[in-house]
Amino acid sequence: MSGRSAQAGSTMLVTGCAALGLVGSVLGLSVLGAVEQRREAVPTGFATTFDAGRVPAEFAPWIERAARQCPEVGAPLLAAQIEAESGWNPAAVSPVGAQGLSQFMPGTWATWGVDAAGKDGSPQPDGVADPFTPGDAIMTQARYDCWLADMVGRTDSDGDPTRLMLAAYNAGPGAVERFGGVPPYPETQSYVTAIITSMTGYTDGEPAATGGAFGDRVVANAEKWLGTPYSWGGGGPEGPGLGFAQGADTVGFDCSSLVQYAVYHASGGDILPPRVSQLQVTAGEAVARDEMRPGDVIGFNLNGSYDHIGVYVGHGQFIHAPRTGDVVRISRLDEPYFADRPQKVRRFG
Repeated sequence: MSGRSAQAGSTMLVTGCAALGLVGSVLGLSVLGAVEQRREAVPTGFATTFDAGRVPAEFAPWIERAARQCPEVGAPLLAAQIEAESGWNPAAVSPVGAQGLSQFMPGTWATWGVDAAGKDGSPQPDGVADPFTPGDAIMTQARYDCWLADMVGRTDSDGDPTRLMLAAYNAGPGAVERFGGVPPYPETQSYVTAIITSMTGYTDGEPAATGGAFGDRVVANAEKWLGTPYSWGGGGPEGPGLGFAQGADTVGFDCSSLVQYAVYHASGGDILPPRVSQLQVTAGEAVARDEMRPGDVIGFNLNGSYDHIGVYVGHGQFIHAPRTGDVVRISRLDEPYFADRPQKVRRFG
């Protein structure tokens, strides 16, 4: 829990991808062989498989134990939160008084603090709930996360439940409910993004594709998700995620989150494009349509704004997340639905 105050500033995230009103035949060429070949390997949801070797050894057993408290809170998420909150310093104290690994304010700790461990690290309670005792802090962090996940799940807030829970940890559940989603506080939005993007660093899953030219890496990181369901508002740089509205029951990507993931991982985490397609077509470097090369991002003005986007893969094809009910696929740029629409091409890296 950050002890820093958050100030209103930017607007709330909404997805910029159009729900393409197309029948399957109009969607064009799907590389079915590639989809079927990769389908079984495509993971779903946020990172949950924990690599204990990526955290300080004395904290790993507590993180694994804490992650069993509720299904919404996994070990990689707990580890990423600790990294963001205290940088793994159990004696950390913020300028406003937040304490320990998980940076609880004293008043919140008084309500939620768990006596789970001894000060020497033993798994036996010592009679004192202490925010500076790692076992106590980590178990309390998970307990509080689980409560927040339940709280935001009872609201009508829009957005991925994990993002909402993290936003509530930073800004409070009241702020999430008041704004109907992740609050428009720059600190809170940065906090949520920092954690979900670093979660993959604590997993033992297959690393993102690397090597080759930057554009080739963008393509590779998009292609690895062929066959993944479209989810309106779902996904991000951490991978596929649960969407909202028409994507509320689906774990996957929408068009702009797929682009965001591909560019972010191609850059090794150095470049994080905006979340929505209308802003993605203003980022990076403008490229002439006839100079497009693999890995460039191409946006389409379908309904009065640049509300659809994908990654060019070469040979007149692009990979994208088309619409609800479909999957990440490869289509042709010369299909009438796309060919006749205004287009913008951007290059990252």
